Formats: sequence, C-alpha cells, structure tokens
Amino acid sequence: MILTAPLAALGRTTLAFLAAIGRVALFAARALSHALRPPFYGRELLLALFNIGWLSLPVVGMTAVFTGGALALQIYSGGARFSAEAVVPQIVAIGMVRELGPVLVGLMIAARVTSSIAAEIATMKVTEQIDALVTLSTNPMKYLVAPRVLAGLIVVPLLVGVGDVIGIFGGYAVATSSLGFNAASYIKNTIDFLEPLDILSSLAKGCAFGGIAALMGCYFGMGSGRGAQGVGRATKGSVEAAAVLILAANFLLTGVFFSI
Repeated sequence: MILTAPLAALGRTTLAFLAAIGRVALFAARALSHALRPPFYGRELLLALFNIGWLSLPVVGMTAVFTGGALALQIYSGGARFSAEAVVPQIVAIGMVRELGPVLVGLMIAARVTSSIAAEIATMKVTEQIDALVTLSTNPMKYLVAPRVLAGLIVVPLLVGVGDVIGIFGGYAVATSSLGFNAASYIKNTIDFLEPLDILSSLAKGCAFGGIAALMGCYFGMGSGRGAQGVGRATKGSVEAAAVLILAANFLLTGVFFSI
C-alpha cells in the first residue's frame, strides 16, 4: 500500500491533467463553432476589437521599443568579444520578428486582456447576469465568448506586426544614436536579412497567442466559482494558463516553421 500510494497520486494527477485538456479543447471547439455560425453580435465584436487591439497599443509599444533597444545593446556588447558588432541589425530584426515580438506581445495580452476578460465574465456569473442572458434566450457562448475569441484571433497578429516594427525601431534608435551605426546601412541590412517566412511565422504566432489569451479568459471566467474568491481565482488561473500555453505554443510553432 505504501509503495503504490505515490503511483496512485501520480495517476490521479495525470488523469486530472488530461481531463482539463479535454475540457479546454471542447470549450475551444464550441467557441469557434459559435464564432462561425449566425447570429453574430457585431457590437460585441467591435467592442472586443477595440479593447484588445487599440487599448493594448501603448503597453505593446512601450514593451517592444525598450526590448529592441536592450537587445541592440546586448548584441553589440556580446558581439564585441568576437569582433562581430556589425551583426546588430540582423540579429535585432530576426530576434524581434521571429521570437521576442510575438512572445512579448502575447504575454502582455495575457496580462492585460486575459485577466480583464476572466474578471468581467466571472463577475457577470457571480451577479447572475449570465443566468439572465439564458433567461432571455441568448446563448452566453455566442454573446460573450465567440466575439472575444474572434477578436483575439483577428487583432493580436496586427499588434504583433506593430510590436515587431516598433522593436526594430528601438534597436535602430539605440544603434544609430549610441553605437555609431549608419542609419541607411542599418535599415538596408534589416530589410535584406528578413525573409517572408520570418514575417509569416510572426503573424501566425500572433494569431495563435491571441486565440489562446482570449480563450483562457473566457474559459476561466465561465467556469469561475461563486463570490469574490471565485472571481480572484478565475483571474489568476486564466493569466497563468494563458502564459504557459503561449510559451508552449511558441515552442511548437517555432519547431513547425524553423525545424531543420
């Protein structure tokens, strides 16, 4: 009995983990199904696009510009050890577009948007507003979840593109003002080094990360417990799950696009 107790605990944990994956997968399938079938709630979609996209621009821009500048400084400092300072434009471009841009934007969206969605929907559940929607013959999945997930899939790739450009500009500003790089040469090296696959992978990651962020907010919000503690747990769990899933999806997508 003593020897089998750890195995039993491991088995229970594994089964609970697999059950959670199944619940999330079914929730995602239902959300996408409702997003593609009428009726559509255009006002809710536009509001979600505004909240996820436009209102996230300041934090995305600030994060990207400082990351690009810091990346340029780090590459220049490290490259100086091997007399390879000239690679700063190329590495900043590929680092921002392939990896740092999408991941940082995804994590910022998880911190800002996922928590907001989870708290909003969980509060609606606590105050019985979701029950009121059902009473009024309005499907909560279609009215609350589908517009937010669809907005995440649409607008986060745009945010990633903006973040990539701002991040590259941050590296450009630091390199030309502090590191002695020629502005025209820096821009030319950046453009010549980037390939269409780099940009495609960045936007694809943005689409995946946006869907994950919105989906986790909706999933934890809809499944929250009653009371203030339920709202708090839903908000915390949604951000944790979104961040972990974004990093895991980044690893998988990087392998798909750039595996040798």
